[in-house]
Amino acid sequence: MNENRTRRKAFDLARITFVYMAAGAAAWLCVSRYSHLHPFLVVGIADIAATVFVFLFSMIFNNSSVYDPYWSAAPVPIALYFILAVRPAEAGIGLRQVVILMLILIWAARLTWNWIRRWEGMRHEDWRYANFRNRFGNLYWLVSFAGIHFFPTLMVYLGCLTMLPALGVAGEASTLLDAAGYIVVLTAIGLETVSDRQMQRFLTGDRQQGKVLDRGLWGVMRHPNYLGEILFWWGMWLFAISVDSGWWWTVAGPVAMTLMFSLVSVPMMEKRLLKRREGYAQYREEVPALLPFRFKKRDD
Repeated sequence: MNENRTRRKAFDLARITFVYMAAGAAAWLCVSRYSHLHPFLVVGIADIAATVFVFLFSMIFNNSSVYDPYWSAAPVPIALYFILAVRPAEAGIGLRQVVILMLILIWAARLTWNWIRRWEGMRHEDWRYANFRNRFGNLYWLVSFAGIHFFPTLMVYLGCLTMLPALGVAGEASTLLDAAGYIVVLTAIGLETVSDRQMQRFLTGDRQQGKVLDRGLWGVMRHPNYLGEILFWWGMWLFAISVDSGWWWTVAGPVAMTLMFSLVSVPMMEKRLLKRREGYAQYREEVPALLPFRFKKRDD
């Protein structure tokens, strides 16, 4: 039984890989066709083309979870485009650009592997998408394109705006801001790695019906994995303004990520956990959501 499941999952992963290779080819055609435009426009057009391609296969397979790896897959070719095609040839590629690129690769590989480890195959669809199916009926695929495919692509695109100045612009970087960027990004990757391992251990060995994971990082904040994701994008912004403070406006990326996780992802996840996990309401009262401390309310 387990062997058949493993083979089926391997086959499904091969299909997902094909979809993303094809989507990548479509994006590259857009990059070649519109290379004369501003790099932000080039990336935006390629991003939309790849997203539409993945969406079509989501419909073909009748499973919107086909899109799930996009979050960690898209930033890598975007970063490579900025560093290889946009960065002036005379500026060269230095150690700083290599290190930042390696951090992006580590972040993406870790997140993708975590998805692969938990993904159950093409027969499985994220619970949020199943709820959308039940809620919107015949309008589901319109909702799927707008909310499950295009909206996350927009968020990733905004986050990746910081990668152009961080990787593609020539100039001397601020040592202090770069150091802060390395600290924040490494902290983010560490938070996500440890929290995901703790959650995986809980799901595979320690879980009991109704029990809440309230140990380790999960004992000091309810969503350490989300905090890690938010910090990653803020770290990339520090790399951006390190080269030139004129790129401050790319803060739109980490701000958008912060708002999305705090106002959308956290409430949606907690609504589900409050229904499924006895004791989660008390856990929610005792442990803060994203930061390991609470702000005290002022007495009137």
